[in-house]
Amino acid sequence: MAQGSTLFEAAAEYWRDAAQRGVLFMETLNERGNTYVAQSAKTAPHVLNFPVEILRDGRTLERPANYALVRIVPPNDVTIDPMKPPIVVVDPRAGHGPGIGGMKPESEIGVALRAGHPVYFIGFLPKPEPGQTIEDVCRAEGTFIEDVAQRHAEAEGKPIVIANCQAGWQTMMMAAIRPDLTGPIILAGSPLSYWAGVRGKNPMRYLGGLLGGTWLTELSGDLGAGIFDGAHLVANFESLNPANTYWTKPYNVYSKVDTERERFLDFETWRGNPVLLNAGEMQWIADNLFVGNKLSSGQIRTSGASASICATSNRQSSCSAPGVMTSLRPSRRSTGFSTSTTTSTRSSPGDKRSSIRCIPLSATSVFSYRARWRRKSTTSSSPAWR
Repeated sequence: MAQGSTLFEAAAEYWRDAAQRGVLFMETLNERGNTYVAQSAKTAPHVLNFPVEILRDGRTLERPANYALVRIVPPNDVTIDPMKPPIVVVDPRAGHGPGIGGMKPESEIGVALRAGHPVYFIGFLPKPEPGQTIEDVCRAEGTFIEDVAQRHAEAEGKPIVIANCQAGWQTMMMAAIRPDLTGPIILAGSPLSYWAGVRGKNPMRYLGGLLGGTWLTELSGDLGAGIFDGAHLVANFESLNPANTYWTKPYNVYSKVDTERERFLDFETWRGNPVLLNAGEMQWIADNLFVGNKLSSGQIRTSGASASICATSNRQSSCSAPGVMTSLRPSRRSTGFSTSTTTSTRSSPGDKRSSIRCIPLSATSVFSYRARWRRKSTTSSSPAWR
């Protein structure tokens, strides 16, 4: 009888705990919805955790783009060394809003500030400019980085660029168009070859073939009257691992609702506020990158010049753009090339333009890499980074 009473009490305690967790979980989801409404009402929603000063609005450029350059205002307890090269963090426009590079003190922006570097951020607005193209965005980014370089003309090096996810291939295109602008480029989680990856994993990789190409992308743009909703891209990310989307992630919040709630809401504030793209932009991405894989095969072209980036496994290969070369190593864990790489610029013989060389590098070790490069450069005849 005592054992039965114990089992009954345990069952009652279990259901009481489950009910309480259920209420707290639903409250968390409700707050996520309220956050979405509040973020959607803002002109420039973002999740940056640092004050900023707006320097350049991309909508005022000759070829307008919905991007902007801002200076990160350092905290009072941080000392900035004006001789150190500035760092520019570029956030991904892959469906979600800007700010992930500076969402917390322990972030790319936070680490760069503590290292004494002037820091800048390139973000974007929720709605694209009419007629805006991918090339317009790349050229706007080049203009922003040029502005940063001019503000720090006396610094010991060219601007260091940290590009996250989608911003990685966008920055590599910019660097191919304007190879003279930047110092090292760190690509964090940026696939550059869309046919690479682990065979049999991430089922979204195979849908392009199973569904017959990119006609669904074009249909979505037509249904949106020339606008592609970034929510489709976020849904594609979630579809990479449906088990995590529909079970693991929500159950993790439910089971740890006392401690996991804040982290979940912070992340969803960023991921849960999708932005818009012009249908032409998304169609270009689908045709030239997702299906065409033209970035790594050296077939990307711009209206004014060649902007190709050739990639081969474990070797360097010449590209059609004068003086542009890349060497990318396939990643063991992602659907593209190495998810953390850096590029350095160096002059090719007889050519004042730069070449681009990619080597694996941890995103948090750029500062030690810069120091190693400076020591090496004192004994090298290469005119790189000067």
